[in-house]
Amino acid sequence: MPLNREQIAKRIAKEIKDGDTVNLGIGIPTLVANYIPEDIEIQLQSENGLLGMGPFPTDAECDPDCINAGKQTVTALPGAAYFSSSDSFAMIRGGHVDVTVLGAFEVDTQGNIASWMIPNKMVKGMGGAMDLVAGAKNIIVAMAHANKSGESKLLSRCTLPLTGVNCIQKIVTDLGVLTIHDGLFELIEIAPDVTVEEVKAKTAGKLVISPNCLVIE
Repeated sequence: MPLNREQIAKRIAKEIKDGDTVNLGIGIPTLVANYIPEDIEIQLQSENGLLGMGPFPTDAECDPDCINAGKQTVTALPGAAYFSSSDSFAMIRGGHVDVTVLGAFEVDTQGNIASWMIPNKMVKGMGGAMDLVAGAKNIIVAMAHANKSGESKLLSRCTLPLTGVNCIQKIVTDLGVLTIHDGLFELIEIAPDVTVEEVKAKTAGKLVISPNCLVIE
């Protein structure tokens, strides 16, 4: 069956390596913090000015003044640092973030991403996504494979305003893990009990199936 939000986050956590500086976007990406393997040490960065972010707090640990960019309460690990937004974006724009995980409305076979605006809907602004997709070394998209109407979010060309161009290489959806190269999506891992036919039906852009496609554990 398709992966739920927690399972998507758990799978993405396997992409993170020891020593990485990681930025987690709003939504599913924030859940990745709860699945970082205990045998690796990383630094979680939040663009509102925190380096060394820990898991979500328990009720006893909750501090309303300690929040992430999505205004969720978080914890700070020993040695964490607080700084201004300008310093935070200097880190991002300077290429000091190794991995960023963010959601998307659409991704296409050219590696373009649309993640910040749906026409005729209230828009709060692009936030830090524009800088993150330009400055981070490795960008992973976490999202549902199709929208609430059942329409594919993996397209030949994005139809919504772009956040970044030719910057996405890996996507983790509720149906599987896909990479982007040579103008196509390649399915490299599939969710348990999901069929290849289902993935094909919900992928509008050109799709190939890796000969070594694995089932996500």
